[in-house]
Amino acid sequence: MSSTTKATFRSGFPHAGQENAAGFVGTRPCGLEPKSRFDRKIRMVHPRTPSYAFSIVTTNAILNLTEATQMAGGNQTRDDNQNLYWQAVLARDARLDGNFVFAVSSTGVYCRPSCAARRPRRENVTFFRAPEQAEKAGYRACLRCRPKASGGNGATGMVKAMCRYIEQHLDEPLTLARLGSEFHQSPFHLQRTFKRVLGITPRAYADSCRMNQLKSNLRAGHSVTRSMYDAGYSSSSRLYERTASQLGMTPDKYRRGAIAAPIRYTFADSPLGRMLIAATDKGICSIQFANSDDELEQGLRHEFPFANRRRDDDAMQTWKKDLLRQMRGQGLNSTLPLDIQATAFQRRVWAHLQSIPFGATRSYADVAKAIGQPTATRAVARACATNPVAVAIPCHRVVRKSGEMGGYRWGLDRKKALLDLEMQRA
Repeated sequence: MSSTTKATFRSGFPHAGQENAAGFVGTRPCGLEPKSRFDRKIRMVHPRTPSYAFSIVTTNAILNLTEATQMAGGNQTRDDNQNLYWQAVLARDARLDGNFVFAVSSTGVYCRPSCAARRPRRENVTFFRAPEQAEKAGYRACLRCRPKASGGNGATGMVKAMCRYIEQHLDEPLTLARLGSEFHQSPFHLQRTFKRVLGITPRAYADSCRMNQLKSNLRAGHSVTRSMYDAGYSSSSRLYERTASQLGMTPDKYRRGAIAAPIRYTFADSPLGRMLIAATDKGICSIQFANSDDELEQGLRHEFPFANRRRDDDAMQTWKKDLLRQMRGQGLNSTLPLDIQATAFQRRVWAHLQSIPFGATRSYADVAKAIGQPTATRAVARACATNPVAVAIPCHRVVRKSGEMGGYRWGLDRKKALLDLEMQRA
């Protein structure tokens, strides 16, 4: 085969208008057009989406994305800050809650640093100074950590919102399923979070709110029936089965200020000033401190506004001596009867307080651990603050973990004086 012929086979068909070595004019078979160097299957190559990009088409969103990348100032400073933010996200550092939020482009959600959700990939994360900036960029708030909730802790903010919701719906059935639907949480996770923050379940909190509302209505002079339904009780049987342990008397007796069970009281000089001791027929119901007898009587009148309050120094003499001996370090009569109102949680706390040795102290966290609820520190502090019988239940022996006094219903000066007195005579 000649070299010309080989060149023809190598080159294929001649271009139109040309003649090959065999004498054929440059034409192609029907249906075949000259092949351009661009005649090939075109594949669209999508550029890699930046880490902050999400399906956003509004001008405001684009502007906000620009602001987000510039929120820390210069390039070097911005990189350093974002590295610190990312480390806080990985560590779930609750101390930085409220300082910034991070948005995840793969989910379209923004969260607070301490969010318990699984950590995203770094390239999918953008940081914003405020939730409003993240929302303008097209992201929505996480339903788990609720980054827009007030306060630095998302769980605390959510529990506060639950408490307000419970208080406003006491006259309706409040099941975990209903609360979970309202706050976009599973019933199990909702109850666990609520109990971790407050130390009690949502049901126990609702019962406490109903009881407080009932007491308020009864003290206002409303009938038992009206007070019962206004407080959210569905039947009288449910009311009476709970009030026996929490009111210390029937609702009708409480409404009339315990007229059927007269309240006797007496005054005494104590190392902490004037002291009032009041009791029903069942036992001591109130021990208070104040600067004057008038203040003490006013406090008792507030708790039992319609009571047949009668001063009886002789009948209260034995109990007064027992309490004064306790304050002087001579021991407390273990048979001293108490007639106090309490929830189940309060009773557990108060029972443990009575086991703290004379002259010793415990922190609120220690008490919470001792009763089997190590995360209920705040609830323990609240139980101490509502103790109606000072000294008999030694809530003054509970202090902060740092050693500071903390709070005391009758004043920090009295708490410090009482602790010093006990330590000197222990």
